Amino acid sequence: MTLWVWVLCASLAALLWTYVGYPATMILGARLRPRLTKSREWAPKVTVCIAVHNGMAHLDAKLDGLLAHDYPPELLDVVVVSDGSTDGTASRLAERASARVHGFVEAQRRGKTACLAKAISAAQGEVLVFNDVRQRLAPGSIRALCNALATRELAVAGGVLALEAKSGYAQSVDAYWRYESAIRSAEARTGSVVGVSGALYAVRREDMPVPPPGLILDDLWVPLRIAANGGRIGLVPEAVAFDQASTQRRAEASRKRRTLAGNWQLLAAWPGLAVPGFHPLAWRFVSHKFLRLIAPMFLLAALVSNAFLVGHGLLFTILFGAQCAAYAVAVFGMKFPLLRRFLMIRLASAFLEMNTYALLGFYDFLRQREAHLWVTATAPNSSPPESLRP
Repeated sequence: MTLWVWVLCASLAALLWTYVGYPATMILGARLRPRLTKSREWAPKVTVCIAVHNGMAHLDAKLDGLLAHDYPPELLDVVVVSDGSTDGTASRLAERASARVHGFVEAQRRGKTACLAKAISAAQGEVLVFNDVRQRLAPGSIRALCNALATRELAVAGGVLALEAKSGYAQSVDAYWRYESAIRSAEARTGSVVGVSGALYAVRREDMPVPPPGLILDDLWVPLRIAANGGRIGLVPEAVAFDQASTQRRAEASRKRRTLAGNWQLLAAWPGLAVPGFHPLAWRFVSHKFLRLIAPMFLLAALVSNAFLVGHGLLFTILFGAQCAAYAVAVFGMKFPLLRRFLMIRLASAFLEMNTYALLGFYDFLRQREAHLWVTATAPNSSPPESLRP
């Protein structure tokens, strides 16, 4: 019995720290001892780097928006690399070529980071802004990113991803993203955020490491690589990329599984991230990223150990009943989406889904050797990189 009590207590403690304790610690630290950053007006030459696969439906709107963005036109250009697109993206990119739009076409799929590396090599800007083809930028976003980098207090300036659709299934996605955004904001205000949104972030060209081919998460590897050299990773609330929250469970599942597989890929290639003291952000990485990856194991351990303790005390019996009830509520919410209009059902379902994706993401990492060959919202065998470790 003693063993099961220890397993139950340890599992619950790990879950509590992961989902409540760490976020609360960051938020409290941000309020009590914030590390504020200064910015100043700065208008360097900027190159927006975009890798796209089958993004024809969004390409014109993206280029039109960037070319009309409220940043000095003579100081802003765009490099777009088409990654084996088959929907006309490549030909349209050639038609849009100009002094401010530079297009490159990869005939075969190479993956996002291979295309970003090509965009980086072609970029002329002092500041590189990384953006995706689908999201539109709020006015002033690029200027805000540059101003944040001006004082060199920040080595990476991350933008904010704002989800616009908040009805139906998208409500669960939005709720999770607001929770995640609150943690990132608190991390930034207490030092460095662990990762940024690939939809919008900026780095001085001189500080930019070239991401290796085969990498899934450039928006995690780049900040961590720069932080390893002493750079601070911050967020800029005035720089906003607007996106539509997924209204389809299947699309959201695919995106989350790929992201979580990318976390496993990064950790497998750079295991020191999970070792306190090895990396400046190791403790934050473990608390924010790694523990979430293995949270399903804690959940299973808590349920099984609690089952063995039923009948050994009223508290254990009540706790087991509460666990079973919570899972039942979550499953009903997943089975009958209309029930998600109730807040508790929506949150329980989203929590169970995210942990299910964590398990499936690990499975994907083990079996998929071409997970880096991304799929955009609209739409050959390759090995993972030999090493992602700097």
